[in-house]
Amino acid sequence: MEEAVKRELGLNRLVAFGSVAGGCINRGRGYSTDKLGDVFIKFNNNDGAKVMFDGEYASLRAMYLTQTIRVPKPIKSISVDGQSCLVTEYIRMDRRWSNSSELGIKLAKMHLHNSSLLAAKEKESGFIGASSESEDETLKPVTQFGFHTTTCCGFIPQKNDWNDDWVEFFAQNRLKPQVDLILEKTGDRELLSLWPELERKIPSYFKDSDKIIPSILHGDLWSGNYSFAEDGPVIFDPASFYGHSEFEMGILTMFGGFSQDFFTAYHSLIPKSEGFAERVRLYELFHHFNHW
Repeated sequence: MEEAVKRELGLNRLVAFGSVAGGCINRGRGYSTDKLGDVFIKFNNNDGAKVMFDGEYASLRAMYLTQTIRVPKPIKSISVDGQSCLVTEYIRMDRRWSNSSELGIKLAKMHLHNSSLLAAKEKESGFIGASSESEDETLKPVTQFGFHTTTCCGFIPQKNDWNDDWVEFFAQNRLKPQVDLILEKTGDRELLSLWPELERKIPSYFKDSDKIIPSILHGDLWSGNYSFAEDGPVIFDPASFYGHSEFEMGILTMFGGFSQDFFTAYHSLIPKSEGFAERVRLYELFHHFNHW
């Protein structure tokens, strides 16, 4: 696969350094190159890896273009002969550089980025709905919920079809596919009976759903998917889409690892609205389903 990477990127030199990093799904390693500096490459040879890495590339690119919080700059998603990898910028990270307040502020700024684009275009015609994410170096304002490509939360593909209604998108594109997967695998009778009841109640959690503005989300921001470089916080391993900013809080609170300083800083820019705690529990449910 390393020879394929050299060909795809036009490199003469690709030399591994450091140890192999292994997560739940992928293995990765740093490499020095003759043209791109140091890069980090994640490898996976399983079926579906190309879809996963293509989605991660698109996610990193969308977050990178906000210029609000640092992410590894995506370079290329490569798939050759059943082997897949994702090449990104290499960033030296260390939790000793931790600054939780800065992480909270920068995450909030990323969540507000699309709102600022919409505000800047408010008096102009030609709003973008389903953004095509062309290969220029700017993001377009987005008025719908979803994403232009499939992304994976873990190894599970997410349905990102564009939708004008956040409540419908969340119920049908996030919760229901997870419920269907669980029922297919386990046939859990209790879940089968409870899901229709919850589905009917979901709209009651959103009194002002028409006021929700799509935010670009990381989508899987637990404590293992952020760290710190010398110049500030870094987030990585995303499963992005445009959704309700509060959705991000579901996995934040599920696994912990975020200090009160983080939440205080975040909510200084995006205050809690009525029903926040109940909705966060609902968003957390998605991740419980995902880890069933």
